Amino acid sequence: MKLYFNPQSRAVIAKWMLDECGAAYEVVPIDFTKREHKSAEFLSINPAGKLPALADGDAKVFETGAIGLYLADKFPDAKLAPKVGAPERGRYLSLMAYSIGQVEPALGDRLLKLETDQHRGWSDYETVLDVLERELGGGPYFFGAQFTAADVMIGAMLIWQRWLKAGAERPKLAAYVDRLLARPHAIKSGN
Repeated sequence: MKLYFNPQSRAVIAKWMLDECGAAYEVVPIDFTKREHKSAEFLSINPAGKLPALADGDAKVFETGAIGLYLADKFPDAKLAPKVGAPERGRYLSLMAYSIGQVEPALGDRLLKLETDQHRGWSDYETVLDVLERELGGGPYFFGAQFTAADVMIGAMLIWQRWLKAGAERPKLAAYVDRLLARPHAIKSGN
């Protein structure tokens, strides 16, 4: 497997997933200043010309959520996803979609100091945090003691909130971020 990577991109999330899976992979550095992400070769892997992108033999996967889903299913022994057919699979898929459809754009609005326009399809960041607190429940992770790809996807956004000082952290979510950052493969500032 090859992960096309730049540390100033969402590819750090894909790398975290690969490391949590225990996958063997090669990092292919992409230099944004040389516009390597717009080369014909790279566009054959990700037609959007963005990171992350993953090549696994003939399989080409782009977009962070898709890479997370792909890897969690490819490496079932890592137990980063409920099994297909398990009752909790629907909630897992919902949280994966929520991470990219709600959490990330709401955090973007927060970082850019934009008022969230309800017509754009996502909630304001405070509402998103309310949902995450409820979904986290009393467990250390979204699925109790079981760490999943949903923790990688949502956790990365909350870690970035901390690093970028995008508002006060809520105690429950701050403790969750502390647990994530204590994991050996968690993203690190400057990764």
